[in-house]
Amino acid sequence: MKTFIVIGALNAFLAVALGAFGAHGLKDKLDAHYLDIWKTGVQYQMFHAGGLLVIALLLGKAASSSLFTWSGWLMLIGIILFSGSLYVLSLTKIGPLGAITPIGGVCFLAAWILMIIGAVKNF
Repeated sequence: MKTFIVIGALNAFLAVALGAFGAHGLKDKLDAHYLDIWKTGVQYQMFHAGGLLVIALLLGKAASSSLFTWSGWLMLIGIILFSGSLYVLSLTKIGPLGAITPIGGVCFLAAWILMIIGAVKNF
């Protein structure tokens, strides 16, 4: 539980910091297309930071649920692969990095499915 509170809060902090960096530090350095890609990375990082905090709360109610634990780890992996690849793509403009992004998206989807299954089984 504590682990996912810390990971969720850390990712929320990073999303705010990276969003501000994009809005202020990159606005004159990236064209609109790559700035939009950066913003997408920030948005999904923040959405899933919130998801990690929800996982922490669910683990407080069903501490032994491996479904919630796996959901949390998949959200973190999704943030790294999805948002991380978008940040690197925005800064480097190396197009093939975009191939990593959908893997992170699949991790996000799997995490939400596991949360649904865990909720049905535990509550």
